[in-house]
Amino acid sequence: MANERQSGLDAIAGVARQEAKKGPPPVHLWNPPFCGDLDMRIATDGTWYYLKTPIGRPALVKLFASVLKREGDKYFLVTPVEKCGITVDDAPFLAVELKAEEGARGRILHFRTNVDDWVACGPDHLLRFEPEAATGGLKPYLHVRRDLWAKVTRTLFYDLVALGEEREIAGNRMFGVASDGEFFVMAPADILREFA
Repeated sequence: MANERQSGLDAIAGVARQEAKKGPPPVHLWNPPFCGDLDMRIATDGTWYYLKTPIGRPALVKLFASVLKREGDKYFLVTPVEKCGITVDDAPFLAVELKAEEGARGRILHFRTNVDDWVACGPDHLLRFEPEAATGGLKPYLHVRRDLWAKVTRTLFYDLVALGEEREIAGNRMFGVASDGEFFVMAPADILREFA
């Protein structure tokens, strides 16, 4: 019946479509009751799965990404009336393209995510670099919005290293990359010289 309340994924997609017409959904303002977990997972490579099957429609993935919310270490798809848990293997987004331009405060690094959001790295959108246990290298992440991060692809990480520089930070020589007046430290410079 048309009056029956939709539930689950269809309802979430419907709300996301309606909210997208007004602009980005204000998920940070929504605190609906928890309705259980969905069999939905975002894999390390950025692929979204529902019932263990890849979601092949990019427009649908973008819709779900627009209503994604993080609370602590848990991720949810939210509407004003329901909140459903999903699994995220690493980060919910991937940074897949990088463009550098000159701005008032120096170079600005712009990243495109796998859901076609452009993010200007700087004071509001930080870069962080975490140790990668398996390889001994670093995993870079970009803050996208509201405690949601994008893992920077390996190719773009090499681009960041190529744009990197050494700076004196609290008496130590550090290697990092600058964007919009901020300097994001990757590692102590002497450690990187050992790999060169």
